[in-house]
Amino acid sequence: MRIVLYTLGGTIAMAGAGGRGVVARLGGAELTAAVPGLAEIGVQLAVQDTEPVPSADLTFRRIAELVAAADTAVREGAAGVVVTQGTDTLEETCYLADLLWDRDEPLVFTGAMRNPTLAGPDGPANLLAAVRVATSDAARGLGALAVLDDEIHAARFVRKAHATATGAFTSPDAGPIGHVIEGAVRVLTRPARLPALTVDPAGFDRARVGLYTATLDDDGGLLAGLADRYQGLVVAGYGVGHVPGALAPVLGTVARSIPVVLTSRTGGGSVLAHTYGAVGSEADLARRGLLNGGLLSPYRARVLLRTLLAAGADGAAIEAQLAARR
Repeated sequence: MRIVLYTLGGTIAMAGAGGRGVVARLGGAELTAAVPGLAEIGVQLAVQDTEPVPSADLTFRRIAELVAAADTAVREGAAGVVVTQGTDTLEETCYLADLLWDRDEPLVFTGAMRNPTLAGPDGPANLLAAVRVATSDAARGLGALAVLDDEIHAARFVRKAHATATGAFTSPDAGPIGHVIEGAVRVLTRPARLPALTVDPAGFDRARVGLYTATLDDDGGLLAGLADRYQGLVVAGYGVGHVPGALAPVLGTVARSIPVVLTSRTGGGSVLAHTYGAVGSEADLARRGLLNGGLLSPYRARVLLRTLLAAGADGAAIEAQLAARR
């Protein structure tokens, strides 16, 4: 069985830099050599090193090109794909890959919270678990997955919820869909899989989507002229999808020019549709043309909206996709 490993850098691949902190220096061969028990799995691991960068410098286009390369690898016989990267943007890159991945073979993202210069680095264990999941029949048909801390998370639910803890990744609205237990992959639930989206990677260069977080006593001044510079906007509102009353007409004006998706800044739970009716409530914002993001986090909503715009989706198609995926 052959698994392709793409290395993008990140904490999992870092080493000391002479007193200047840690930097990405380890390639796939060095990463895999540091994983106890990996050779015993009996998997042929084909390493594809790419230019290592902090995950903060990854782009939509680069991830789309990675997914295309992974698709080719599977078409040529790979049973699954593992991607190592920094954890800062992993919830976004994994979700983007999930939107584009049209294969049953597992596409598994992993990384590390503790770099190899520290006591107890988690990278080797995470890479071992990711390879096990990528080889597992139980993980087929689940789309892109995030595997860290022996937990298996669906891309549509996972988020990084802690800055430093090794158990940083959670799925607030669903929990992990499985675990790796004594080397065995246990998938406990199978979320519905939605059709993949088809996007030319170059299309992302033409689709700019902003993210605006509502805050206390917000006057919306930062939104002036936004529709002239961006093709879409995601709003992270309070609670179930509220903003200050003074901000509501400003957002309504923006929504007349570009699609605006309403999400919750809380980190869990859904935007509502028709419970509250005051100015700035979810119902009021819907009347003003904002689209309901449901359970989508602000970050995933931005990934989805930019992907749809890059694919050339019109307003009706965007609304339909949001309804299906939120």
